Amino acid sequence: MKIIDTDNHGSDYPDERVIAADIKYEEFAKVMCEALNKKYCFDDWCSRYYKVVPDDYVLQPGFEP
Repeated sequence: MKIIDTDNHGSDYPDERVIAADIKYEEFAKVMCEALNKKYCFDDWCSRYYKVVPDDYVLQPGFEP
């Protein structure tokens, strides 16, 4: 499992980043992710949030002109 930082507003170019990787237990990843969102994304106006994804998840890029 991985925890990634992604766009909170569903844009076409979320510019995702890996925060933590190779997390063995999904339950642990979810607890970590919940703590990150509670600390850094406490309302709907936050521009970024954290989510748990599988190890084979492909990050979505940011905008490149």
